[in-house]
Amino acid sequence: MTFVQLIDCRTSRLDEMNRLIDQWVEQTRGKRTATHAVIGTDRSDAAHVVEIVEFPSYDEAMRNSKLPETDRIFREMAALCEGTPTFTDLDVVRDEPLEAAAARRFFETIAVRGPLPPLNGLLAENYHHHDPGEEQDALGLDNMRREIEMWRGAFDFTFSVEDQLTQGDRVCTRWTWNGVQRGEFLGLPNTGREVSMTGTTVFRFDGTGRIREGWWQYDRLGLMEQLGALDALEN
Repeated sequence: MTFVQLIDCRTSRLDEMNRLIDQWVEQTRGKRTATHAVIGTDRSDAAHVVEIVEFPSYDEAMRNSKLPETDRIFREMAALCEGTPTFTDLDVVRDEPLEAAAARRFFETIAVRGPLPPLNGLLAENYHHHDPGEEQDALGLDNMRREIEMWRGAFDFTFSVEDQLTQGDRVCTRWTWNGVQRGEFLGLPNTGREVSMTGTTVFRFDGTGRIREGWWQYDRLGLMEQLGALDALEN
């Protein structure tokens, strides 16, 4: 179970504290078990500082605390504080990356059978679509909807999400797409073939939980080969 430690203190020497944390990060490279750290200051009281440190488990946190570098840096940090820092130990019972879930829901939504569901809850009205297979970017929700309908008119398909990484306002998803051609695609007549391709999509979110921009990379050449588009060139 993921474990989180909250360190609550008061200090007017935040710059010095940050330098100490930088030292700790450098000196514990390859040894520390902490996976994520966030430091925040209280908007109504700038001297009130909270540090949130995440570990894979409580046992890993205890192992981290026994590092000599951790003990030394903590004593130096405590000297910068007004009073003794307090610790709150938390076992994480729910950890839901909301933007990653929204990205996953987008892939599920555009693959549903029947009429395309509304996308305004997933995509911003000014969505910007980057696709290396297209001469121009698609700008706006309506243009993106037409792009999706083009694919849906040519294939019955599903997405399998293989991996997701989140950083800031961006979510990177590695996916596998499996489809069956049911209609004309880029001038190619319906073949009825089962096809697949892999790709990666990076979505940027707009702060309201909707996707504002997307960068797509996928094996379109491999897809065209599976559909027989390259046969004539090889003969």
